[in-house]
Amino acid sequence: MVNEDHGEGFSQATSTNSSVSTKTSNTTNTFTKATRTQGYLVPGVTRFYVKVPLERIGVLIGKKGGVLKQLMQETQTRLTVDEVNGTVIIEPQGPQTRAIDLMKARDIVTAIGYGFSPERAFRLLDEDQVLIVIDLKQYVGPSENHLTRIKGRIIGEEGRARKNLEEMTGTHISIYDDYVAIIGDYESANAARDAILMLIEGKQHSTVYRHLEREMRRIRRARMVTLWEKEPPQK
Repeated sequence: MVNEDHGEGFSQATSTNSSVSTKTSNTTNTFTKATRTQGYLVPGVTRFYVKVPLERIGVLIGKKGGVLKQLMQETQTRLTVDEVNGTVIIEPQGPQTRAIDLMKARDIVTAIGYGFSPERAFRLLDEDQVLIVIDLKQYVGPSENHLTRIKGRIIGEEGRARKNLEEMTGTHISIYDDYVAIIGDYESANAARDAILMLIEGKQHSTVYRHLEREMRRIRRARMVTLWEKEPPQK
């Protein structure tokens, strides 16, 4: 069940237009067939709840509310932010809001919550871009020592390992709290995820880079073949 009462402490933001795509943890939704009408949503019925760390709320809102306003405008959504407990409610602005718009707004809010700058999170407005989140505790348990060691392997000395992964895959990677979040196109983001999982498993960085080079070559070849197949036949 969804509580329709926003409660005290919520700051309501309004705007004119807004758009999105990907997946999240800490997200609740009431998105069902009954709330859809030919791909559009029913205001007041369809909504997402996203939990954002309190220290990231200011980044989400932006200077003079600029980030929040831009997000709502781009995705035709309405966002309500509880600055006390970090809950963000995402709803359609009106019947013109599409399901994909609501999901894009959800993913951008989630990405900012996982440490991405708004500029990088807004990359998710592109329907080719996805958000992948890795919960490190699922792989190494709750031990702070283990988590610190694994995060150190992913970041690398002076951030070089993370930078290498980003440059090799064309993705953006954020290590925030006990999570690793990735923004990129579907194939590249999954290649980056697989490389990070190899580092978590203890593989040498050089081994991971070699694997990633092979994988990205395969992805590039597959894309070239796809483009070639789409070209119209010569007359």
